[in-house]
Amino acid sequence: MTIYPVLLGKKFQKLHPKLQHRYALPFDRAFYAEGMMSEIQNGSKLLAPFYQFASKLNFLFPESGENIPFTIVNRCLINQDDEAEVSWERTFFFPKAVRKFNAKMTIDQEKKVVKDYLGDVPLFYSDLLFDVTKDGFLIITSGTQKVVLGKKEIPIPNFLRGRVTVLEGYDEMKDVYTIHVSIYNSLIGRIMMYAGEFMESTR
Repeated sequence: MTIYPVLLGKKFQKLHPKLQHRYALPFDRAFYAEGMMSEIQNGSKLLAPFYQFASKLNFLFPESGENIPFTIVNRCLINQDDEAEVSWERTFFFPKAVRKFNAKMTIDQEKKVVKDYLGDVPLFYSDLLFDVTKDGFLIITSGTQKVVLGKKEIPIPNFLRGRVTVLEGYDEMKDVYTIHVSIYNSLIGRIMMYAGEFMESTR
């Protein structure tokens, strides 16, 4: 049993069956999907240098757009600390650039949170809280966030945090997964938002 069923416990069975399939993530098989983001929006122009820097780490990026094709790959493995770890590889195919938003997740069973390290060279960390809605959707919100400098992790004050909300579901009429992600800061507003649909694929 991999990290998400362990974290959610009995709540995992309340997810839509397709989401249970998506988040079971057995060690011997990756989850591949492809789809379309109906909308991707970044935030203030003041953040442009940050977006450019983050894009080099495969974290955030400066592009916005509509109807952007994308892919998702999730794999679960045992990392060097002997923990079950899930890698997230999200790729967005803009007309003039290909951008990635990657992360690695493990769990803290005592705190009941996912530990999310963002980017290929992680400089940002976030606690993520997972829950299940009455409709069987997965909802994810952020908690403590930190800047990662080598082995040091420096807490980010509340007013500087990017508050993350993710809602992932399954549309039975269209037979597609649905996703809506919002990263918002109380001072500068939207940092990033994207929304779209995707289907499982094979490679």
